[in-house]
Amino acid sequence: MVITALELLGYLIAWSLFYFVFASYVARLSKDAWVEWAKSTESDEDLLIILDPVVNEIEDRMHEKLETFQASFFGSLGAASKKIDEATGQSTIKAITRESPIMGFVADMLMKRGGLGSLLNVPESANKGSNKPETGPKLGLGRV
Repeated sequence: MVITALELLGYLIAWSLFYFVFASYVARLSKDAWVEWAKSTESDEDLLIILDPVVNEIEDRMHEKLETFQASFFGSLGAASKKIDEATGQSTIKAITRESPIMGFVADMLMKRGGLGSLLNVPESANKGSNKPETGPKLGLGRV
């Protein structure tokens, strides 16, 4: 039996139409059945079992990210606090004056008068200077 090109083309068209119609019909039936099952109450336990690994993975990743954030956040706070203590010498002064409350009081007063009040969260008593910028005669492109 010899099949001509025209017959082969006819078979191809017929099978293609049958395949696409049949495939879309089966896919529609399958989708409808799946949606109906998913909306029913009998699927609740099955969906929880199916999605349990996904939920656990998300929970593990969020826990890891939270631990990483906490470590970096508290580490940076500790480093910043240490730098402030080193810059002001406050920790050294407090360690030296710990035994004597009078020396501690004197050291606090000296630190406040030395301009370290902003680091100790103590407002300074008086602002020195003025709020007006210095201006001079303008000559050419800049100030003299």
